[in-house]
Amino acid sequence: VPYVWGGASPSGFDCSGLVMYVYAAFGKKLPHSSFGQQAMCTQISESQLQPGDLVFFKGGSHVGIYVGDGVMIHCGDPIQYTSINSSYWQQHFYAFGRPAY
Repeated sequence: VPYVWGGASPSGFDCSGLVMYVYAAFGKKLPHSSFGQQAMCTQISESQLQPGDLVFFKGGSHVGIYVGDGVMIHCGDPIQYTSINSSYWQQHFYAFGRPAY
């Protein structure tokens, strides 16, 4: 699936659109904005991460979904699984969050 700015469907996603789409599949509503998604989260530490938690980077402007074992799924181009421990992502890390419902 390609990266599409503002995308929120299987024909193309941006980072927050992917998160919004996945959460909606489980009956959970999140806004189409990484900043809005972060506002709905309780901040947690890395040791508290569980699959489904959100990982924010680049000042909160990029978001991925933690899937376990130090890996997130996020919207690069295309959607990809990436280690949150890579030097690139560690350099741009912002926060871990768990949406409050």
